[in-house]
Amino acid sequence: MSETRYTDQHEWVRVEGDEGTVGITRYATEQLGDVVYVELPKVGKVLTKKAEAAVVESVKAASEVYAPVGGTVTAVNEELNADPAKVNAAPEEGGWFFKLKLAGKDELSDLMTADKYAEYVKGL
Repeated sequence: MSETRYTDQHEWVRVEGDEGTVGITRYATEQLGDVVYVELPKVGKVLTKKAEAAVVESVKAASEVYAPVGGTVTAVNEELNADPAKVNAAPEEGGWFFKLKLAGKDELSDLMTADKYAEYVKGL
């Protein structure tokens, strides 16, 4: 069973076992506008929680994507190189950025559940 958690910077991590899939939320894509470029981390890169992991550029701005949890990058979504608009179309499905082997599940404890994130976004 998977569990998705959210950061206050609008990243999400979907955890299945000891692997997490990371991307940005629908709210983030709405703020950015049309995504035109994504710079992904290299497979094998070790990320620490809250460290810069990727860059997303839109017609409006460029923004860093931070690792919601620490771990080692195991895969990147190569489809985004050819079609970065997938981030807008399906930010929490086909528009994921990278996968990582989690450094520890204890890092999930301070991330928001889907309900808490929805409440957080309402207040923005």
